[in-house]
Amino acid sequence: QVQLVESGGGSVQSGGSLRLSCAASGYTNSPYYMGWFRQGPGKKREGVAAINNVGTTPYADFVKGRFTISQDSTKSTLYLQMNSLKPEDTAMYYCAARTILPRGSQWWLLLDPSDYNYWGQGTQVTVSS
Repeated sequence: QVQLVESGGGSVQSGGSLRLSCAASGYTNSPYYMGWFRQGPGKKREGVAAINNVGTTPYADFVKGRFTISQDSTKSTLYLQMNSLKPEDTAMYYCAARTILPRGSQWWLLLDPSDYNYWGQGTQVTVSS
């Protein structure tokens, strides 16, 4: 059974930084891609950043230049370095993985929550002004 466990969330002031981690285990085959998503109060879940098995890393426009997605060399841990945090970044952040054959190669699919079949429980990020 695939397990994704996020950590690293917390409360910071505007302009601060956090690094989220997602520990993955239980894969029977390597994921085609992994991603970070977030869901604020009363909002839909949205894609933040993703990485596929050839190193493509699309970012949502609202985090470009501030957030960086990466993986360790074994691809068992996914990271999201978040700098210059803003109050509007406040949300529950989720790690997700797709282990079934992708339905296409378009980069925006990596930021589509409906394209993922495994999810973590989330870690809360709160940014105060």
